Amino acid sequence: MTSDHNTPLLDTVSSPSDIRDFTLDQLKQLADELRSDTVRNVSITGGHLGASLGVVELTIAIHNIFDTPHDRLIWDVGHQCYPHKILTGRRDQMGTLRQGGGLAGFTNRNESNYDPFGAGHSSTSISAGLGMAVASELSGTPRNVISVIGDGSMTAGMAYEAMNNAGSMDARLIVILNDNDMSIAPPVGALNAYLSRLISSKSFRSVRHFAKDVMKKFPRPIEEAAGKLDEFSRGMVTGGTLFEELGFYYVGPIDGHNLEHLIPVLKNLRDDVEPGPVLIHVVTEKGHGYGPAELSADKYHGVSKFDVVTGKQHKPIPNAPSYTGVFAKALIAEAEVDDKIVAISAAMPGGTGVDKFSESFPDRSFDVGIAEQHAVTFAAGLATEGYKPFCAIYSTFLQRAYDQVVHDVCIQRLPVRFAIDRAGFVGADGSTHCGAFDLAYLCTLPNIVVMAPSDEAELVHMTATATAINDQPSAIRYPRGEGVGVELPSKGTVLEIGKGRIVREGKSVAILSLGASMVESLKAAEELESRGLSTTIADARFAKPMDHEMIRKLAADHDVLITIEEGSAGGFSAHVMKYLANEGLLDNGLKVRNMTMPDEFIEQDNPAKQLDKAGLTSRHIVKHVLCALGRDAEAPTLTETQRA
Repeated sequence: MTSDHNTPLLDTVSSPSDIRDFTLDQLKQLADELRSDTVRNVSITGGHLGASLGVVELTIAIHNIFDTPHDRLIWDVGHQCYPHKILTGRRDQMGTLRQGGGLAGFTNRNESNYDPFGAGHSSTSISAGLGMAVASELSGTPRNVISVIGDGSMTAGMAYEAMNNAGSMDARLIVILNDNDMSIAPPVGALNAYLSRLISSKSFRSVRHFAKDVMKKFPRPIEEAAGKLDEFSRGMVTGGTLFEELGFYYVGPIDGHNLEHLIPVLKNLRDDVEPGPVLIHVVTEKGHGYGPAELSADKYHGVSKFDVVTGKQHKPIPNAPSYTGVFAKALIAEAEVDDKIVAISAAMPGGTGVDKFSESFPDRSFDVGIAEQHAVTFAAGLATEGYKPFCAIYSTFLQRAYDQVVHDVCIQRLPVRFAIDRAGFVGADGSTHCGAFDLAYLCTLPNIVVMAPSDEAELVHMTATATAINDQPSAIRYPRGEGVGVELPSKGTVLEIGKGRIVREGKSVAILSLGASMVESLKAAEELESRGLSTTIADARFAKPMDHEMIRKLAADHDVLITIEEGSAGGFSAHVMKYLANEGLLDNGLKVRNMTMPDEFIEQDNPAKQLDKAGLTSRHIVKHVLCALGRDAEAPTLTETQRA
């Protein structure tokens, strides 16, 4: 492999096996080159830069010491996997990162055998790693399993559930806690590195196990006291008491940017034969080694294309405010006159707009960490006391709290308001972040109101409507990205629950659109009109309860009824079809076509291309209408003169 950039050592690396004979000085040089190459690649494509820069040395150390891919390496979430991808034979493809047909922004089992577990959501690496470690034992295949998890991911309960399970087993699992934000992290340095090497060594652990065996010969109170003394004495030195209590052998903290510290510890643990799980506490810095990222407040967590020298990002000028920004502004306006409104996010205040709310109302804003289950039940508790919680969570993340939505909110009919961002396709983040299922999983639940705005002004009204709903839960689902550019009201108007609106009157064809599909529906209506087909456009507004009166009228007055939603099958259209069938509205020849996302996971691409691949554009609407009427979809359209 060759390169036009100053990366002579990296140019010789096509797989991790190429670096296993490198000297320490060569590994240090490789780290510099790998960091530079990561910055250069992400400057061209955009992506998650800060986390990747923080694990350059750690990535090199793991691949240098362990026999990947035979040894399994699992990156939690996958935000930090770019250096890993470069070292594992994908360097030539980095220019396709997060683009259609290119490399995923996270680890992906279909992409490389160096990615044993796909990611995108957090806190799964320890559970998956334990499964792999147990499978290795059952099959009699000796291998190391290494799960790298960040301190942010450690805020989720699933990580502790996995550790609790692993701590009671003898499976060989190495968990590396990549601590880049913990204020409780003890100092790291030469003494701590020495202690980490010592306690990770085979001789130390063997002596420790021998001592434990000896103590078992003594009466039980003495044995237990000795065990506590061992764990707490090491905990006082290293700070690992919590992990020891969960059954892990704790090593650290060590400097994650110092290969002289990392290499011997990893080597000790690789060669160790003692049973049971181990946790290595590694302290790193997001954005490490790239000045603009180090100085940035978010350490360049997620960036657009940027200038490598200055770090200035090339962000396109928006044509309209984002839905996220509109929601934040609308919620602030409601909160200014209602002191019962509170906002909750699960480690995504910036992504959901709750950060803006927090600037105005810091005492009424709560970021609970990566803990969606807790966020929902926390909101339910607030609702029992008369507060008006808005729980702002991405569609794809709310899936993790479905049980809580059912049991803790809907069954008890508590007025929790769900602000569901990233509904529908999300572009470069791909299938792991695509909000496909919220309509299907919410519309099945009794006692909930589900809304979807067709533009940003509607979102303002729906925020006001949710505020006013005090006797049951409600949800608003809206897309990522810019609105359509309509004029925004200064304050929202409360909508009549379960009532849609007619946007355009016609006679032959009816298009019943939910949410963001309105844009393509209006384009389709123009095309259908040019073909002599008078078209009605209806904005459902509410997926639940549906506007039965409006649906009945659409069915009675038109030859064709199209329903369209940017969501999976089983959502809004399924409920419309049930109503039409049970009310006998299909008995007189009405032609109905449902347009939903296809039954597949669509990977990252430009959102417009994703919509086209899903068959949800105006072109597809027109085709469905013409096919329903038995007309040729390729027939010429009428000119303005012919229509007149």
